[in-house]
Amino acid sequence: MKKVELDIYGIAPSQIKGSYSLILSEIEGVRKLPIIVGQFEAQAIAIPLEGINTERPLTHDLFVVFAKKLNFTITEVFIHLLKEGVFYASVICESAEEKTTIDCRTSDAIAIAVRFNCPIYTTETILEQAGIEIEDTSIQKPGRDNSDEPPLSEKNTSNKYKDKSVDELEEMLEAALRNEDYLKAAQIRDEIDKRK
Repeated sequence: MKKVELDIYGIAPSQIKGSYSLILSEIEGVRKLPIIVGQFEAQAIAIPLEGINTERPLTHDLFVVFAKKLNFTITEVFIHLLKEGVFYASVICESAEEKTTIDCRTSDAIAIAVRFNCPIYTTETILEQAGIEIEDTSIQKPGRDNSDEPPLSEKNTSNKYKDKSVDELEEMLEAALRNEDYLKAAQIRDEIDKRK
């Protein structure tokens, strides 16, 4: 079975209320793999990419602590099955003594992959079944410079926060972090950075 390496292309609001499209892109090609995830799952993936520090560790951060204490690492994430519209993934763990495969939700696997900076793979078959070609430059590419085009977060917040002062924005940022609304915090932070 041929594995195809993927990268996180972006995160965009989905047409389904309260959900997001996590877009993965094949590294050596043009196909994209959209995966619908919930708001909290999208936040768990975006937080480390955006460089946001949370007051308390999230579940995936706790997993990293366990891994380090138990001397194992995550070497790859493998999206190996698409069944009835649901993606199935595995996390491949390695220690000095053994290599283990753990089944998990795809969104959790990707949130862990981001924290371990490990590759994400899928199969050619899955890309043939669910892959699409899109050229939407408005999709937010978390934690990356999106060339001359402002990221989606800036487009959405420029009107929303334009009447707010920097002091008001900083208060809103603190409130968003306290409420663990990290996507909103990233948008507010981007607006503050844009004004500096």
